[in-house]
Amino acid sequence: MKASYKKYILDFKRPSGTSRGILHQKETWFFVLQGEEGFGIGECGILRGLSIDDVPAYEQKLKWTCDNIQLGRNKLWNELLDFPSIQFGVEQAFISLESKEPFELFPSPFTREAMPIDINGLVWMGDEAYMHEQIQQKLADGFTCIKMKIGAIDFKTEIALLSSIRKRYNKEEIELRVDANGAFKIEEAMEKLKILSQYDLHSIEQPIKQGHIMEMKSLCANTPLPIALDEELIGVTDVVEKEYLLKTIRPQYIILKPSLVGGFKGSEEWIQAAENHNVGWWVTSALESNIGLNAIAQWTATLKNDLPQGLGTGSLYTNNIDSPLTVKNGKIFYQKSVAWDTNKIEQICI
Repeated sequence: MKASYKKYILDFKRPSGTSRGILHQKETWFFVLQGEEGFGIGECGILRGLSIDDVPAYEQKLKWTCDNIQLGRNKLWNELLDFPSIQFGVEQAFISLESKEPFELFPSPFTREAMPIDINGLVWMGDEAYMHEQIQQKLADGFTCIKMKIGAIDFKTEIALLSSIRKRYNKEEIELRVDANGAFKIEEAMEKLKILSQYDLHSIEQPIKQGHIMEMKSLCANTPLPIALDEELIGVTDVVEKEYLLKTIRPQYIILKPSLVGGFKGSEEWIQAAENHNVGWWVTSALESNIGLNAIAQWTATLKNDLPQGLGTGSLYTNNIDSPLTVKNGKIFYQKSVAWDTNKIEQICI
């Protein structure tokens, strides 16, 4: 068996804003295994400025992983604790290599086209007109759950956007989630949560920056609005530490991004800890290409979680890899009649 990797730059169709800045491109790495009977492929989806493995030695670690591929999937996972996105890419590649079809990692009713997954529609930060345009498009596209990025433009403007949705749709018709990406100052967070709670929101992701455990604990204990931890999970790799974090903060939800928390195995450890402490959860992609998104969607389908998942990011790029993943009426489908872009995949695997 031979392992290799290749860098790939994804280009956004339109600059996409978060509280950490505006995204024009997304860097990713494909990890490829060549065996006697075929190939396996995975994606190491790093997010600059957020991933714990955003370090100068990242590519060197990819090379080390290729050179030590004989260690196998489980030993490599343990050796790569500080590189969760590489853990995830290696997991995908081994499962892909062992599968009957390299892109059907987890056969299920989802991959048999019988059961799509409910997802949220993502609204990126921007000026008021652009955000309103996105909201209207998501509603027209049949989404009944909308997630809105907040924290970068004027808070009053964001509240006005939420108010405009609620004047037209009640919480039974449209579920609203917001994601602050840690943008709120600690001293103003509770007041903002009180204001946001007036609009019947499902939840808010990461209202303050990660690492302020006692402050987050206090917010979760007193919040009028359910809080979901996201960035707070990054870099916590030990099972005991995962249990401690959830036992201490006691959030209402956690959000699992496999590229940021150690792939399937790391995510499953978080799920177990969440269920031990009666914490809800759902899965979200981390802006991967369709290679990584496909793996996440198929795995998520096996978990049988009824909440809308965050898997609607496949249409963000001009140069994504065409795949059977299709979003329609607020759901993601796996349509086998739509082929993978074999030309691009061959170029990656060479």
